[in-house]
Amino acid sequence: MILGNEEFISIPQLNIKFIKARIDSGANSSVMHAFNIKVHNEGDRKVISFQINPISDSRVVTLFCKAELAGWKYVRSSNGSMEKRPFIVATVKIGEITCENIEITLTNRDQMGHRMLIGRDSLPPGALVDPSQTFILTANLADDYNNAQIAHCKKPLKIGLLASNRKLYSNKRIIEAGEKLGHEMMFLNIKHCYIDVQHRSSTIHCRDFDNGDIASINAIIPRIRPNLTFYGCALVRQFQTMGKYCLNGAEAIAHSRDKLKSLQILASKFIPMPVTTFAASTQETKHLIELVGGAPLVIKLLEGTQGQGVVLVESNSAAESVISAFKSTNTNILVQEFISESRGEDIRCFVVDYKVVGSMLRQASTPGEFRANFHLGGTVESVKITPTERKIAVSAAKILGLPVAGVDIIRSKRGPMILEVNSAPGLQGIEEATGKDIAGEMIKCIERHCYGYQGQA
Repeated sequence: MILGNEEFISIPQLNIKFIKARIDSGANSSVMHAFNIKVHNEGDRKVISFQINPISDSRVVTLFCKAELAGWKYVRSSNGSMEKRPFIVATVKIGEITCENIEITLTNRDQMGHRMLIGRDSLPPGALVDPSQTFILTANLADDYNNAQIAHCKKPLKIGLLASNRKLYSNKRIIEAGEKLGHEMMFLNIKHCYIDVQHRSSTIHCRDFDNGDIASINAIIPRIRPNLTFYGCALVRQFQTMGKYCLNGAEAIAHSRDKLKSLQILASKFIPMPVTTFAASTQETKHLIELVGGAPLVIKLLEGTQGQGVVLVESNSAAESVISAFKSTNTNILVQEFISESRGEDIRCFVVDYKVVGSMLRQASTPGEFRANFHLGGTVESVKITPTERKIAVSAAKILGLPVAGVDIIRSKRGPMILEVNSAPGLQGIEEATGKDIAGEMIKCIERHCYGYQGQA
């Protein structure tokens, strides 16, 4: 009996009609993708419930499975570490072949190429695997599998918007765009969510929804206020461990909120930026001022946003006074070179799925004001960016791992420079300036990743 190195299998007792599996004669045991795993008692039996995404590279289809817990095994994972996994016993069908009483361990294989792996202990006696061929026994299911992916791509997604204020323009637009594209949008108030961490299964609860609603979410759009960064990132991290696609990940959001850390990461990859300095003691104040070329210079709070906590200082003596004042309150600040030729202008590049989908020129509201933020009354207009500016914006988003980002660029005599990368950029200014449906682009990004396709289904 000859099998291909890939075959379609079914597990009737779990209501899994077909799942593409790797037939690996080099592995002993079989393993299947599972998440949100929970073990509980039903009478005198131990029962395990879990969820599975049966289609490779897609989270849109979720099956809820339940079986009797057969026990626990220590298994060496692909990275070489030992992992304790639960296992079940089930009957597996490969074409016309029935493999009974197969032990299948359960673990999250979301990042693996196959949702299931069949080891040699699960194969019938005398079965051989031809590593050069695929679907020897189940070629007739290939079309059904591909058609199923397309059909599933048409099913609505359940998308959670993790934010604090439903009435904000950006949040209203995202919900509107998602519903317009036929998806179910759920507003998850950050302060109403809480985490349940267990060694066998962990989840998130929200007082506004029951557990089934949270468990069935396909994707999360984080829109976290700066003062809730720590808690918001903890929630995003938990959603990621539950196998949910997050439009921006917890680590990337945390990096972007720390201005110094984000600049250090970008500088290590040779992204151009104004000279920026940082010190703990006031004894280095004069040298900090010298390093940025002297006044005028910019002083920034380390965690400011929307232009808040940014000061332009016109003289060295004033700079020393301002720096000393901040240090006396143990406030962390950056001292940054002032690019005088920018004339109170900067460019916001809006990146979605690592592509610039819109860009606008922001102009300070009054003469002498150097901050061009829209929330501070600055004017905005659509602008055509250069290939270099586009490359810098995309590179910065990729380096920080932010599929969605507002990348602020300033034009200088030395070329374009990065000012900041925002992980939750506002939509009002960019949509008004460009006339583009930026919120819709964010939803389409989620569709591409959850449906597992790069173009139109």
